Amino acid sequence: MNDRGNVLVVDDEPDMLHYLETMLELESFQVETVSSGEAALERVRKDPSPQVVLLDVVMPGMDGLQTLESLRRIRPEIKVVMFSCINDPRTVVQAVRLGAQDYLTKPFDKGGLIEVIEQCLHPLPKGEAPPEASVDAEEVGDEVFFVAANEAMLKIRNQVAMVARVDVPVLILGESGTGKEVIARLIHNLSTRRGRTFLKVNCAALPNDLLESELFGYEPGAFTGAVRPKPGKFELCDGGTLLLDEIGEMSPNLQAKLLHVLQDHQFSRLGSRSETRVNVRVLAATNVDIAEAIAASKLREDLYYRLNAFTVQVPPLRERRDEIQLLLRHFLYRFAARYGRDPRALSPAFLEAAKNYDWPGNLRELENVVKRYLILGDETELLEDLKRGENIVPTRAVAPPRATKEATGDLKSLVRGLKDEAEMEAIAKALKQTNWNRKQAARLLNISYKALLYKIRQYGLETKTR
Repeated sequence: MNDRGNVLVVDDEPDMLHYLETMLELESFQVETVSSGEAALERVRKDPSPQVVLLDVVMPGMDGLQTLESLRRIRPEIKVVMFSCINDPRTVVQAVRLGAQDYLTKPFDKGGLIEVIEQCLHPLPKGEAPPEASVDAEEVGDEVFFVAANEAMLKIRNQVAMVARVDVPVLILGESGTGKEVIARLIHNLSTRRGRTFLKVNCAALPNDLLESELFGYEPGAFTGAVRPKPGKFELCDGGTLLLDEIGEMSPNLQAKLLHVLQDHQFSRLGSRSETRVNVRVLAATNVDIAEAIAASKLREDLYYRLNAFTVQVPPLRERRDEIQLLLRHFLYRFAARYGRDPRALSPAFLEAAKNYDWPGNLRELENVVKRYLILGDETELLEDLKRGENIVPTRAVAPPRATKEATGDLKSLVRGLKDEAEMEAIAKALKQTNWNRKQAARLLNISYKALLYKIRQYGLETKTR
């Protein structure tokens, strides 16, 4: 009996229609076939409509993308899987933008096709998180770095899986701490470049002249102190993936040089007259408002369109409240194992308070809450902070305790370390806000100028943040 689901196959090749119909019926699916986009639209208008449409891209008359666009307009609830013998990046990106669930390249694996159809037939119910066994988690070595149960995040996971397979730039947008780097690493790990180098450059952490040499390298004599040649990140990442984090902080002149690399795949080291050719996939991330940045001439419009082959908008944690308890448990076991601590369960009251808290620092703040809980061994203070709606810990990563039995004996020094982290974060933020005007920063922090200079030296901020 065919009862696994209703599938409509759309292809102008009779042999492919016959093959898919036979194969899917043997797998207990109810299968219908049509040979054109126009016929597919006519069929989906009828009730009951198919649950899944397998749609060929290249067809005479109405092609696959045009059919997909019309299908999404007529019956948006129907899941559409595109397939083609052509793996064209522009087609894949357009299919993702139009709402395709997946994109398969002929000849495709039977098991992979069945798995894709099953995922379409049994999606996550809106507003519900699946049991932990069903949580989507990606791993690199022993490190689980992508965990999702929220409907929006699972959609991003599906989109990223398709875009990762085609070599186009991706722009990742979202607030600080939402997991933009995690998305970038996921794209790299699911791409054909996964066995090659992945590097990240924080464009906001370096002055522009230093950033230029970091990206493109330099020759001896390019500037004072350049005594030997140094390859830049683009050379070191040849064949791999380069993440440019906080791209909106890059100077317009440097953005122009980056645009040249994206267009021509070549650049010059500082102090060199020759061009170096590279094959690097560039991913870019930022927390700025793109429209405002372009209007204020902080981001070149032509660079934005070059980077924007596909955009991923990562939602803040306050819009993913159904994931918070799951993520807390995930981080608890992850960091407890890493630091040699007992993963003591959080109370129902704490989990409920965490779900209602807005998490302005997003995942980074959530991670640090778990680290602080493991250090203190008690949730009382953290629970009170959550209930008051206070920012619990700084979003700068908390230095972990050493995974030794003696670590638990020096509780005061561990707590003092957390306070130092908070102070250092506040000072660094004030310096950035005032463009490193120390007197203004001191007034902003309500401390003396001398005290600020002492703290800058104490935490090494002159070299860390400037």
